[in-house]
Amino acid sequence: MAKRGNSIIKGLEIDEIIQVLNKAYADEWLAYYQYFIEAKVIKGIMKDAAIAELTQHATDELRHADMLAERILQLGGTPLLNPKDWFAHTNCGYEEPTNFDVVSILNDSIKGEQCAISTYSQLADMTRDKDIVTYDLVSEILADEVEHEEDLQALYDDITEFVTDIKSSLS
Repeated sequence: MAKRGNSIIKGLEIDEIIQVLNKAYADEWLAYYQYFIEAKVIKGIMKDAAIAELTQHATDELRHADMLAERILQLGGTPLLNPKDWFAHTNCGYEEPTNFDVVSILNDSIKGEQCAISTYSQLADMTRDKDIVTYDLVSEILADEVEHEEDLQALYDDITEFVTDIKSSLS
């Protein structure tokens, strides 16, 4: 653990920061897998566009997990070592896809991003003016999660609008 680097943390217990970062770490691994598997099983109209989006988001979630692991280690902690622990420590959980329709998959993914946005907003509030390194890290991840929600919502809106237009033209 970096003693001088950790001396800049003011008003927070390092163990508490490690604990909340490990919860976010669990979320990122579960989000990675959710996007990975959704990209494999998705069906329906414009699925290729959705697959591209889901695959990119999976890559980003894996990068976030790596960033969080590095920060946990910098603080003298250990990232969760067993995937079983991800379920016990997650903020957002894991929603197994049961309906492979593109609209359902996108809707589930949007909900996941909204949970991530809430989680990282809370982490940013917790670390603001107290742990600048963790604050910068979670702010960067938060920006990605906001972008993910926007991308997924735009694709969802495009698909549902297209389907509505098709249905109305057939009436």
